[in-house]
Amino acid sequence: MMNRHDFLKSIASVGAAAAISMEGTASVMAQRAAASKETDLVIAMGGEPEEMFTASIAKFGGIERFVKKGQVICIKPNIGWDRAPELAANTNPDLVAAVVRACLKAGAKEVNVVDHTCDEWRRSYQASKIEEAVINAGGNMLPGNDVSYYREVEIPEGKNLKKALVLNAVLDADAWINIPCLKNHSGARMTIAMKNLMGIVWDRRFFHTNDLHQCIADINTLRKPVLTIVDAYRTMKSNGPKGRSLADVVQTRAMFMGMDPVALDTAATRFFNRIVDMPLDHVSYLAMGEELGVGTMDLRSLGVEQVKF
Repeated sequence: MMNRHDFLKSIASVGAAAAISMEGTASVMAQRAAASKETDLVIAMGGEPEEMFTASIAKFGGIERFVKKGQVICIKPNIGWDRAPELAANTNPDLVAAVVRACLKAGAKEVNVVDHTCDEWRRSYQASKIEEAVINAGGNMLPGNDVSYYREVEIPEGKNLKKALVLNAVLDADAWINIPCLKNHSGARMTIAMKNLMGIVWDRRFFHTNDLHQCIADINTLRKPVLTIVDAYRTMKSNGPKGRSLADVVQTRAMFMGMDPVALDTAATRFFNRIVDMPLDHVSYLAMGEELGVGTMDLRSLGVEQVKF
């Protein structure tokens, strides 16, 4: 597991801040958060998924800031693969269950969980343990395996992706929450928050034949989630996005939470870079998303808070 020094170093700002010690950098981040009186990004390390979620969401004033009584909430984890939780190909089921319970406790009318899986959907839902966790938490698992569950929408701000068939469950929800996992990806280099939106689209082949990175940035202009929670409890460092064995996995016990997917992916990529070399400019959709106004890569401009266990 990463120690605190390496964790802070993985997300620390560069340039003028390079001469500041890691402890000093942490203080600067805390001062920015306090000065702005607004929390933009919370980074948790060292705990179990549910306790990191509980502590992190408290920094934003609770889930009630994002989920209102009587709302229909859609949660989009990564459930793409027929893989057990230990292999880190999918979002941690304990985290998904914790978010479902929190939404229901806040008064949500219903909480629906869905993904357009890559492997056969039933096997993916079951092997990931997400279906069992969601049902036990009081949520609903919806299928995403048929085109009838999607409808076409325009993406006016997209450069390459101008329209797409998007999951009704996301479009019709009062609010939706994105819960990706942090892992390596053979094509996109990283799959975190922004790329997880490929799972709300029916035709993913278009992405791969029309500049994958630009299409990822484009789909993120459609309807931003009210909250994004990046699961880095286990991190797939190689052979992503599906992985081959436990040799591809590092237990990192971390979580990133916020509303800005570009900032979250920037922070998470810097964290990943402490495991495997992954410069930000290799993940092209980050800068593309920033250019489209999806978010910012400048973590120094944000109120960043830390939770440590």
